[in-house]
Amino acid sequence: MPAARESLLDAAYAALARRPWSAVRMVDVAAAAGVSRQTLYNEFGSKDGLARALVRREADGYLAGVDRALNVHGDPRDRLTATAEWTVAAARDNALVRAVLTGCWGERLPAPARTPVPSTSSVPAQRRADGPLPSPGDVVALVRDRAVNALTGQGIARSDTSDLARACELVVRLALSCVAAPPGNGGVADLVRGALPRQPAP
Repeated sequence: MPAARESLLDAAYAALARRPWSAVRMVDVAAAAGVSRQTLYNEFGSKDGLARALVRREADGYLAGVDRALNVHGDPRDRLTATAEWTVAAARDNALVRAVLTGCWGERLPAPARTPVPSTSSVPAQRRADGPLPSPGDVVALVRDRAVNALTGQGIARSDTSDLARACELVVRLALSCVAAPPGNGGVADLVRGALPRQPAP
């Protein structure tokens, strides 16, 4: 029941915006989504399962935004700049994305273990959420590899793209530094354009 699952995740996210995760009650999430508490437990198994699913959804949403940014512009520098700008904006607007990117969870947020948990769920999306959650280092590697693939296409040997991979990783790490310490005038775009060669080539 994907629609109910999304409604429940939306309700959990909205509840988290109003109160710390420790004060979010499953019964309130179910009521806000317009489903029974049993449906919530059938879908997620537990509050920790709900937290894992919520973190997984927000991380996936961030990565989907990375893919969109990488495919908006034709010039590689513009595409990498758009990726950096998306990273900073997503972290600014979404506390869970910021936590996934930085590893700084804070007491208001759920902090599910990154390691996989035993899953008995019959729901495929929950089995995925019960798997390993990405660390900040994992996210850097995922974004770097997506950028390399977007700028070179599939099937390129890693040795042929090592300079590009370094440039892509530099952009991701610059963006993360701007999440921790927001830049002044010009923002992350000026930093990225100043750090990259005129045309990062595959």
